Amino acid sequence: MNNLSNIKTIKELLARHNFHFSKSMGQNFLINPSVCPKMAEYSILSKETTGVIEIGPGIGVLTCELAARAEKVVAIELDKMLLPVLDETLAAFDNIKIINSDVLKIDLAKLIKDEFDGLDVVVCANLPYYITSPVIMSLLESKLPIKSITVMVQKEAADRLCAKVGTRLSGAITVSVNYYAESEILFDVSKGSFMPSPNVDSSVIKLTVREKPSIAVSNEALLFKIIKASFGMRRKTIHNAISAGMGVSKDSLLEILNKANVSPTLRAEQLSMNDFEAITNCF
Repeated sequence: MNNLSNIKTIKELLARHNFHFSKSMGQNFLINPSVCPKMAEYSILSKETTGVIEIGPGIGVLTCELAARAEKVVAIELDKMLLPVLDETLAAFDNIKIINSDVLKIDLAKLIKDEFDGLDVVVCANLPYYITSPVIMSLLESKLPIKSITVMVQKEAADRLCAKVGTRLSGAITVSVNYYAESEILFDVSKGSFMPSPNVDSSVIKLTVREKPSIAVSNEALLFKIIKASFGMRRKTIHNAISAGMGVSKDSLLEILNKANVSPTLRAEQLSMNDFEAITNCF
């Protein structure tokens, strides 16, 4: 189906299926025809070897571009009201499978094994703002056999996700993502590119999953507890923040920080990945 980025086409399509936008699901459909082809090009490795997991296909604008460039696309859509819409818009393709489910509840490891045997798997999605961090961290923490995650997110979230660790823009999500993947901002997308138009601009980012984590720690769970505690009180020094956040005495923590050769007067945003590695391994 052509012109899926055309406002008139979208309105006629949705009216035929009696579909109404859901604010709770963060539904904003793209009307800028240049965005999805670029996302697909950045995401796909090669047509013969790439399988794609798409999250939230909406009316199928990005899905069409992915299917034209990949061996197979599995799109996970939560809103069952969109299923008949997708049946119409994707009718020309035979390499797309739609699954009506919540991506945070589905067994993605089983899905990949069942649907993408022998293929390099990537994730590509226009993510609703409210589930950006949970979805990205779930994909990374699950240690799925995926090569990359190319997603459109709120611009502010993109800046934080792709910030350099140890800079003012960095946060707990920055450090956590850096542990698993290399991140980059590919291009920005203005709020006028959507219907209905959101209040903020977006950016498309790509996370290339590392073959092994960026630092070597003896206890991953402990690392993430330290990261969370460090950034839990951003204005406090790590000595005070980690002590309060993890219930460790200040004297004990000072001993750990000294052993790790990390100044107790630093704030979380000033720590490098190597600092987090040293603190974790000295705990």
